[in-house]
Amino acid sequence: MTRVCTVTGRRTRVGNRIARRGLAKHRGGVGLKTTGITRRRFKPNLQWKRIWVPELGRFVRARLSAAAIRTIAKRGAYRVLLDAGLVKPPKAGKKKGKKKAPAAEN
Repeated sequence: MTRVCTVTGRRTRVGNRIARRGLAKHRGGVGLKTTGITRRRFKPNLQWKRIWVPELGRFVRARLSAAAIRTIAKRGAYRVLLDAGLVKPPKAGKKKGKKKAPAAEN
């Protein structure tokens, strides 16, 4: 399974780790020299969460980033999960009304 937040879409990103030596010019040195560049990964803070959705009356399990958890706390679970496509709106039930009487035969 990929490391992706189901709400925000955050995923692993790549960058560089830069090793430097020397003393900065503003500190009286001759400047910093780059001695090595190494590729690295920035991983999102993902957690599996069971979220209670009162509008549906059930729990929804999702893999969320810390930012998504804060968004759910702020905007509400149903609205955020609906926008992300993790839940569907509840289906409208059949209308309760009078039953039609069977047609009288002549």
